Amino acid sequence: MKNKYSHEKNTNGTSAVRIFLITLSIILIVGIPSLFVIKSINESPEIGEVKLASGWEKIPEAGVVENVVVPEEKQVESELVVLEEDEAYTHVIETASDESVTIGFAGDILFDDNYAVGNAFKNAGNSAEGVVGQSLLEKMRNADIMMVNNEFPYSYGGVPTEGKTYTFRAKPETASILNEMGVDIVGLANNHAYDYGEQALLDTFDTLDSVGVAYAGAGHSIEEASHPVYYITSNGMRIAIICATQIERLDNPDTKGATDSTPGVFRCLDDTLLLEKVREAREKNAYVIVFIHWGTESTSEIDYLQADQAKEIVDAGANLIIGAHPHVLQKIDYVNGVPVIYSLGNYIFNSKTQDTGMILTTIHNDGVVNIQFIPAIQSGCSVYEPSDEERLRILNEMAGMSPGITLDTNGYITKR
Repeated sequence: MKNKYSHEKNTNGTSAVRIFLITLSIILIVGIPSLFVIKSINESPEIGEVKLASGWEKIPEAGVVENVVVPEEKQVESELVVLEEDEAYTHVIETASDESVTIGFAGDILFDDNYAVGNAFKNAGNSAEGVVGQSLLEKMRNADIMMVNNEFPYSYGGVPTEGKTYTFRAKPETASILNEMGVDIVGLANNHAYDYGEQALLDTFDTLDSVGVAYAGAGHSIEEASHPVYYITSNGMRIAIICATQIERLDNPDTKGATDSTPGVFRCLDDTLLLEKVREAREKNAYVIVFIHWGTESTSEIDYLQADQAKEIVDAGANLIIGAHPHVLQKIDYVNGVPVIYSLGNYIFNSKTQDTGMILTTIHNDGVVNIQFIPAIQSGCSVYEPSDEERLRILNEMAGMSPGITLDTNGYITKR
């Protein structure tokens, strides 16, 4: 190209030079960045081949529940069964759309004001305003079901676990921040829910109950801790959320596992019971989501237990897996056709500057499911959606670590 235009310059004079410079400027300013974004986010493993997301994977059994007759006091519009053993764990909800239900997920949060980010919430008057960006708050509030990883107990009591480097505990009144963020359910199956012992965990259950936020992955017994939380929608779908932790990977961990008679979290290092609960939920024709605490901290690489358990959970019948614990983003993949978000990282957990995001899953009542990754940045004790340039950078990096998916410029995910 250079030789061609040099030849034109020699034969056509200065006007050709001006045309060349203008054309080159347009290519540099507009064309090359655009090609880079499309290629980085959507390129196929075959070099040079570009693929854009063209549609959503359809899962025929994704949550459409058969109509049956139920007692009048347990009826909802679509006449869905609320089984007696699930009644205490079932929430009947209205959805914004008659055609779908939207479920949002975000990673680790922390309200302990002994740490910088918890103090930021305190300085904001125990409010999310100014700590969580407005556009993110709107997305959280607009989701029909919004879930986060609650990595601490709510209590004034208890004793910090001896020898543990970081122990967290937030004042019970901070739980109202969850309401302001639009959070409907939290995961408690993690390695910090028991930081201040049994009493603080029990206080956590009471606190969450008092603000109307459901919890999964911990309970007064293993039956409660392992039981799916069900959402039955007014437009005819049943969603099951099961929460479990394989951290810490010890026979006698600091974070106590629940038993038949004692409170604790749902541990799944041995995932026999987890797989059983997944199968049971699928037998009830639910769209099954497993929210799991797993992986190795501070690395974007998944470890062998994540890979092994992802396959086992999928084979048991899960429709979606959402991961937490590594405190950084990890890849998104499909395992035997099922989407797995290995780690959503920190959402609003400390003062570090790092990439994070939300997942918005929309389940349509014809069985079609679409999933969107919303890029965000945690920085200076706040979390917010970035500028277009930074948003595309995060999408590029997520696409780069996720060779099994196609990620378009709006964050929509499909299997390659």
